[in-house]
Amino acid sequence: MDYSLWEDIGNQLRIDACRAVRVTKSGHPTSSASIADILSVLFFHEAGMKFHPSNHKHFLNDRLVLSKGHAAPALYAAFFRAGIITEEQLLSLRLKGSIIEGHPVPKIPFVDVATGYLGQGLSVAAGMAYSSKYFDKIANRVYCIAGDGEVAEGSIWEAANFASLYKLNNLVLFVDVNKLGQSQETMFAHQTGVYADKFKAFGFNTIVVDGHSIRDLVAGLEEAHRQTSKPTALICKTEKGKGFGDKIEGKLNWHGKDLGAEFDAVIDLVKGKIKRENIEYKTFAPEGDDVVLDSPTVVVVPSYK
Repeated sequence: MDYSLWEDIGNQLRIDACRAVRVTKSGHPTSSASIADILSVLFFHEAGMKFHPSNHKHFLNDRLVLSKGHAAPALYAAFFRAGIITEEQLLSLRLKGSIIEGHPVPKIPFVDVATGYLGQGLSVAAGMAYSSKYFDKIANRVYCIAGDGEVAEGSIWEAANFASLYKLNNLVLFVDVNKLGQSQETMFAHQTGVYADKFKAFGFNTIVVDGHSIRDLVAGLEEAHRQTSKPTALICKTEKGKGFGDKIEGKLNWHGKDLGAEFDAVIDLVKGKIKRENIEYKTFAPEGDDVVLDSPTVVVVPSYK
């Protein structure tokens, strides 16, 4: 299968995240770059989320918790390309009066919980999954993206214990193992096997993937969806600043910084990886839902815009 469409989308999300951060020169473009391919698959591949872009309160929507909330620019880029927010809103990141803040907050459509206080997102996601499975009794899924730095927090493991105890097979966790924290390498760097062993010990179905391989991400999600009694953790080996060139990709001292004098070079480099003149952004409605909404589920936008 040709996965180049989602590779193009991932690179477009990187560009959009950098553009958003550039407005106030405040944000986290490199942390956004490491999860761009994950978001590409989650939002725009049929193996990913099922949701109505024009109705963020729809009962059957899948839900996403960005536990590593500082990577919000990439999330907002996905919102923009899915038609959830406008380009004007995307480019109002951290401006006074804008709803688009430095970390996700519930006043933004499709954001259920404020995140960025690291280590708490999985707890919230597990609670959502429990509610869907046992109270609402609906077949939606809850996705969570956590950073490798925050996986050192004890609250992550309390949530993991809860999720496995209650057999939350509707919960899928992505661990973004980009190996770099704010000022130094994370505890286990790129040792994805260590993270896999830990989550397996806590009762998760664990899958180690290349977090920049669309093929791996799709296969991992398909396996997660076949689970009947376990939550799944996709342990994603990624690079901070993926695609940004040798000066930035995988390098320390770029956390939470605008790209500065490297901005134009980075944008040109990432643009050069996009194969399509126009990119189709297709989203997928919840399965079994026959509600027809006014907004289209396919948005076609010129690349690089």
